[in-house]
Amino acid sequence: MKLQNVSGFQSPKERTSAIVPGYMSGFGNSFETEALEGALPIGRNSPQKINYGLYAEQLSGSPFTAPQATNQRSWLYRIRPAVKHSGRYVKVDKGFLRTAPAARDESELPIGQLRWDPTPIPDEPLTFIDGIRTITTAGDSDTQTGMAAHMLLATRSMENEYFFNADGECLIVAQENRLRFRTEFGVIDIEPGEICIIPRGVIFKVELIDGPARAYICENYGGAFTLPDRGPIGANCLANPRDFLTPVAAYEDKEAPSLLYVKWGGELYRSEIGQSPLDVVAWHGNYAPYKYDLRHFSPVGAIMFDHPDPSIFTVLTAPSETPGTANVDFVIFPERWMVAENTFRPPWYHRNLMSEFMGLIYGVYDAKPEGFVPGGMSLHNQMLPHGPDAMAFEHASNVELKPVKLTGTMAFMFETRFPQRVTKYAAELPTLQENYIDCWRDLKKHFDPNQRKPK
Repeated sequence: MKLQNVSGFQSPKERTSAIVPGYMSGFGNSFETEALEGALPIGRNSPQKINYGLYAEQLSGSPFTAPQATNQRSWLYRIRPAVKHSGRYVKVDKGFLRTAPAARDESELPIGQLRWDPTPIPDEPLTFIDGIRTITTAGDSDTQTGMAAHMLLATRSMENEYFFNADGECLIVAQENRLRFRTEFGVIDIEPGEICIIPRGVIFKVELIDGPARAYICENYGGAFTLPDRGPIGANCLANPRDFLTPVAAYEDKEAPSLLYVKWGGELYRSEIGQSPLDVVAWHGNYAPYKYDLRHFSPVGAIMFDHPDPSIFTVLTAPSETPGTANVDFVIFPERWMVAENTFRPPWYHRNLMSEFMGLIYGVYDAKPEGFVPGGMSLHNQMLPHGPDAMAFEHASNVELKPVKLTGTMAFMFETRFPQRVTKYAAELPTLQENYIDCWRDLKKHFDPNQRKPK
């Protein structure tokens, strides 16, 4: 599939293809796209000479010998090879950015069920790089296992600043205001209710569209996110491949002093370069950033009694070497009908091998109608009990069970097989709800050995 994005002129030394994003549809597809007609070689990857004086370069997201089903790579046709966008690196202050297992001994906060109010967006100038605040880490990035959950608070667009993450791929969940990702592969815009996935190693910068923005980020140290197997559900529903969008080629030919930041081995490094590294004029392959609108997710649920596991709401999964045990699952709780008969409809009380970091994009979460607000977050760690609060239990136990549609709501969960360690920053946030555990305080004892419900 080939789409073209016509370029425009700004000045003799600053040429940039159109800003308006264009997309190609499909998950895991092998795409081809060019911003200038004839920039993409046909029938070969690396001809002796390439049109427009471009360089050919391969970006590999997997080992060369990975099985075909998991082999990820793209060929980029760029103005300069990436080695020219890489000078001498210096280590710089990483601020509140943390990488597993660094947070293991950072906080003295005891284990427990945790919840935070929204973190206010500060007045100070913060780009995407400055504005990342790590909340939890899990696993070990050096062994490519586990994840980190971050909060992003951004008040300024990146200008001549660029970034790539060598430690993992990033799944960004917009929560307040829109974000624009200008990447090597093209331009992606997301709004609250949409997500963007930037693969490991892809260079990008982030611009604000509506002003200061807040977002959640899952940094996946393990294998790339993919669609979960549907099992007996079959070919349709949940997240459908056609709804995932990958950008068409767009490039910057900009000669200006710039800074390239790299997250590598849990540290942050910076290199001074003389031009924009977003200079890919054409590309083809299956390793590229993409976006997805969570409102396109087609839920599946019980239509008689009981309800399935929350895994039925999995949008994307990063599998581990143990089948069915994810390195990371990305799960959402969207609008849906509740119709089950003689059933306690909210999520049941449970203890879980997987640890759950949850955020609320908008609306009300049915199991926690009080105290969990958009922009907030909660952490229910491995084997710690949790479930509906007292008010939700009483309501769900006594309400008339007629069909009810949950509307205007979107919550999500980053779920991993590893315990999530809370960072010092998160433990000391004034938004940490000291009384969260009290939401279960009023759960009453209803047990009566002499009472039996009639059949």
